[in-house]
Amino acid sequence: MWPWGHLAVGYLCYSLWCRYRNRPPSALGAVTVAVGTQFPDLIDKPLAWTFALLPTGRSLTHSVFTAGLLLAALWVGARRYDKRLPLGAFAIGYLSHLAMDTVKPVMNGNFGDTSFLLWPVLSQPAYSTPKSFLAHFAEFEPTPFVLLQFALAGVALVVWILDGAPGFDEVRHLWPTTSRERVGER
Repeated sequence: MWPWGHLAVGYLCYSLWCRYRNRPPSALGAVTVAVGTQFPDLIDKPLAWTFALLPTGRSLTHSVFTAGLLLAALWVGARRYDKRLPLGAFAIGYLSHLAMDTVKPVMNGNFGDTSFLLWPVLSQPAYSTPKSFLAHFAEFEPTPFVLLQFALAGVALVVWILDGAPGFDEVRHLWPTTSRERVGER
């Protein structure tokens, strides 16, 4: 799945979770779910494709073992230091990423291609695309699955706007908007 598909599914799940808990999506939660939806690829793909430290772009952080250990450690750390962190939002983003990476193999009946979820216990599936970012973008095709991801991104964008665009102002303020602000004049 492409980054926008992961982001769309993660945000839609987060928005539904907030509605279930009768509270609006928060800015910090929206940003955190966005990070969670990209987290596995931000770790695995560079470590596999750029540095050759992992066997594939779906291994270490795409494993349910790593996900379980990391989420448990974050939960324990937050409880121990009495910090209220948006761990639920991160977990929704992270776990939705893992789930969505299994959709295409399952739809195609290639259940063995979901073995990355149990890495390192199970061996990795063979991938036909070379291990590089450029190779993946070069093989980009507007397949029905890719078009579905664009549609989901559109739906998620509408839901995010209806939710009040949580996180937009916080992220927007990270970048200067005028030439005076860029040179430090405020």
